[in-house]
Amino acid sequence: MEELGRPNNEKEAIQMLHRYNMDLLPQKFGIAGKIWVMLLLLIIGVGLYYYIQQLRYGLSVTGLSDTVSWGIYISNFVFFVAVSLVGSLITAVLHLLNISWRAPLTRISEIIAVACIVFAGIIIIVDMGRPDRLLNMFIHGRIQSPIVWDVIVVMTYMTISLLLLYFPLLPGIAFCRDRLKNIPKWQHKMYIMLSFGWQNKPEQYNVVKKAVTIMSILIIPVALSIHTVTSWLFETTYRPGWDSTNFGAYFVAGAFMVGAAAVIAGMYILRRFYDRFDEYITDKHFDRMGRLLVLLSFIYLYFTVNEYFIPGYKMKGEEGEHLRALFTGHYAPMFWMVQIFGMIIPIIVLLFQRGRKPLPIFIMAVFVIIGAWFKRYLIVIPTMLHPFLPLEQVPESAKHYAPTFAEWSITGASLAGALLIITIFVRYFPIISIWELAEERAIPHETIYKHLNKSDEK
Repeated sequence: MEELGRPNNEKEAIQMLHRYNMDLLPQKFGIAGKIWVMLLLLIIGVGLYYYIQQLRYGLSVTGLSDTVSWGIYISNFVFFVAVSLVGSLITAVLHLLNISWRAPLTRISEIIAVACIVFAGIIIIVDMGRPDRLLNMFIHGRIQSPIVWDVIVVMTYMTISLLLLYFPLLPGIAFCRDRLKNIPKWQHKMYIMLSFGWQNKPEQYNVVKKAVTIMSILIIPVALSIHTVTSWLFETTYRPGWDSTNFGAYFVAGAFMVGAAAVIAGMYILRRFYDRFDEYITDKHFDRMGRLLVLLSFIYLYFTVNEYFIPGYKMKGEEGEHLRALFTGHYAPMFWMVQIFGMIIPIIVLLFQRGRKPLPIFIMAVFVIIGAWFKRYLIVIPTMLHPFLPLEQVPESAKHYAPTFAEWSITGASLAGALLIITIFVRYFPIISIWELAEERAIPHETIYKHLNKSDEK
């Protein structure tokens, strides 16, 4: 179905705004939605059980050891940080460039960013083994440590991401407060509390727009810093595979690519399960996001070639042993599947217009997301098994790493937790901004304010 066009007069504008009310205000989940929430809660419950076991018995319930002290928890952390950069990519960059078609996608990207950066912080606490020692980071942390740098930029990015989500959401919360009827009292009180007395006044919108512009400017350098500093956690070691000056740009390029793929996946799922969303998230949006994903994939391909070609050309010492494990050794099947299915095939498919239709681009986005997770696994694990100093006089088990069921369960719970945050948000808040969409369709501000201040029932 084609998207709604621009109104020709005020009457059409009011009709369009009324239609937005009917289509975009949050709705109760059907059977499929309830099953989805129950499945996520089940996965989280299993993960919590094994995390309690980890607290009781320590990291011995995992496959981690003195040799491999970073496992899939750290892989998951880097993945979450990568996906979280989508908030700065879609909201900030497209906002500052004044891209006209961004409105239906901004809030999707913002909630993905917030959910992922929250669980990036949580999974680091899980990896610590002793969460009570987190306080030592703030009491005894040394500014010379890259870990302290990472904590600072993660917390800063989380704060700005929350504000960038919340400021444009204020009119939507007030909209829910005034228009949603027959809802539980707690839900209505939640809208009253979160709306902070919003009255849909023109001057309030002007403040919100200025705040969004300021946050958009601030979040871009912070977003670049968060993944650059994360890469420095690896680069500042002498381990083969991590001793690279390319890592910062490499990480940022990969983060933007997987972030764009995450937004495309979210677009498709929302359009698939909300019948009227195909009027707002159209084939045009998929086509343009597909073009953006191709561009970002080519950039990532360039940095990937830089990351492996020169070390592979020299193949010196421990670096060569590490690369042989990736190219032809134990990790070769995973390595080449990540490159082919997570990057090369999506690039080829999305170069063609038919490949940028909703279903094919969704499949390619899923390939990119899965490939990105396993790429982070390949960044962390093989290098830990090829340390700077050779492994001598250690048991054979120390030369291998296999995540235990406890690790997989906790990791799965973190992924399910991020999805649950997004799901709950979609259930209780407008996932497409009504007022931003109205502005995109060139509806006069006076008409928007007049309509939003009406209290007719949904």
